[in-house]
Amino acid sequence: MKRLSILSAIAVLLSSLMPGIASARSTPAQDLAAFQGYFQTRFPGVPLKDYAQGEWIPGIAGADALAQYRSVMQFPPQSLAIGKGKQLFDTPFPNGHHYADCFPHGGIGIRQDYPRFDPATGQVVSLAVAVNQCRRDNGLKPLAWKRGPLADILAYMASTSVGKPMQIATPNTPAALAAYARGKAFFYARIGRLNLSCADCHMVHSGQRLRAQLISPALGMPNGFPVYRAKWGGLGTLDRRFIGCNKKIRAKPFKPQSVRYRDLAYFLSYMSNGLPITGPAYRN
Repeated sequence: MKRLSILSAIAVLLSSLMPGIASARSTPAQDLAAFQGYFQTRFPGVPLKDYAQGEWIPGIAGADALAQYRSVMQFPPQSLAIGKGKQLFDTPFPNGHHYADCFPHGGIGIRQDYPRFDPATGQVVSLAVAVNQCRRDNGLKPLAWKRGPLADILAYMASTSVGKPMQIATPNTPAALAAYARGKAFFYARIGRLNLSCADCHMVHSGQRLRAQLISPALGMPNGFPVYRAKWGGLGTLDRRFIGCNKKIRAKPFKPQSVRYRDLAYFLSYMSNGLPITGPAYRN
């Protein structure tokens, strides 16, 4: 317990040194500049676009790790999921309609626009929510959130946006700003028995190692999802990762696609604006 208390105290001290990023009065545009500027200062010389590579960032990851990544990517394990997802996406519903009918541009090349704030519902809509809403509108049951067919469909849709910059619209209404603020508060709030926040791990300690695994920077993190993780032995959504992170710090996780997780994804995705979509990606 003494060791945990010391680690928590160090995390509090270090995160307090971050230059005004968590200010409650700052605008989303100011947050974006400060957030990306923090990483540019922390890892000088690393191009912003490289952060979309997650733990495989040249200049942060070691040579051995990058060699391992290049070896795996000779036969990317996520390729199978893309193929499955395309088949599911193209298969007509029993009523003759398709997933493509539910989305702008037939659902092709739109990953970078999600999550988005929907004024009609007053909530953040993730691409996963939009896919399941499409199913409901066509008389079908929703798919499970964390893995399986939904993750495959999201992998295919993400693959059609690879290289496009994330472009989440700046929150500019009271309701959208409130959702953004909730996501921002979640990111910086210390929770769980270990009294850690998302920022403690993925900003303060980013680039360091937890046992054998590099702690990836928060910047660009959403751009690679869904991801194939060696640890999972399969594909998983961003919610699956959020839940895993909460469990690691001994905090009770929320339900997948809960308002809290969608707001968090909204904040993180906006912070990653301008960085390329790289999903479906591979992670350890």
